[in-house]
Amino acid sequence: MKKKFSLIAMAGAALLLFTACGTTAVTSSSTNLWDQIVYGFAQVIRFLSFGGLTGVGIILFTIVIRAALLPLMNIQIKSSQRMQEIQPEIKKIQAKYPSKDMESRRLMNEEIQKLYAENKVNPYMGCLPLVVQMPVLWALYQALSRVDFLKHGTFLWFEIGAKDPTFILPILAAVFTFLSSYLMMKSAPERNAMTTSMTYIMPIFILIMGVNFAAGIALYWVISNAFQVFQTMLLANPYKIIAAREAKVQVEKDKIKAREKALKKARKK
Repeated sequence: MKKKFSLIAMAGAALLLFTACGTTAVTSSSTNLWDQIVYGFAQVIRFLSFGGLTGVGIILFTIVIRAALLPLMNIQIKSSQRMQEIQPEIKKIQAKYPSKDMESRRLMNEEIQKLYAENKVNPYMGCLPLVVQMPVLWALYQALSRVDFLKHGTFLWFEIGAKDPTFILPILAAVFTFLSSYLMMKSAPERNAMTTSMTYIMPIFILIMGVNFAAGIALYWVISNAFQVFQTMLLANPYKIIAAREAKVQVEKDKIKAREKALKKARKK
């Protein structure tokens, strides 16, 4: 989770860097490769902007991107679930090597890596969808701030290329970010302080960025995180996972009771 937060923080810094470095207008005649990518994104959004509504184009563009990432997100969700399931085993290994010396750290890491391999868990898979989305986010921001036919567009109550004056979009983005994190945390068999704190820190992080970035970016975050809530309920419904886990525990309890009952009958004979 620390690595994920660091990655997001670096992404935010990189986004600001792109903003600072790329300030000239991007047009069809731009020759820079990055500018061509930015203009290509702008063209896709304009194509999807039915009725000339850029906001509609951003919404549809976001849905297309999220749908394209769905297989990758499915892999990430399954990997995260397996990671959650083996947390008790990881804690046992960590308790086995309480010393902080290099040799103990090495042995502990070797056992944890072996545990990952046996359970087909990739601890870095959780960051992969985020890494894939970052170039999209950067290009979208640049398109909204540097392509003339996008940065002056309007949708509902806000200017696409300006900050949302009502803060509605940043707040919605933060709310959906919280819901998506909360639903993933809810299904975890064990919770730790870091996971819980990040569930509350990330929405604040998104809120701050949403307030300071163009409304079009905040709109992207709203739709993207709302899609993620839907995706979580579809692919990793925490209520179903909890029910299945409780049913499994109940089956084990029933087996133990049946075994004890059988032993009592055998003793009576």
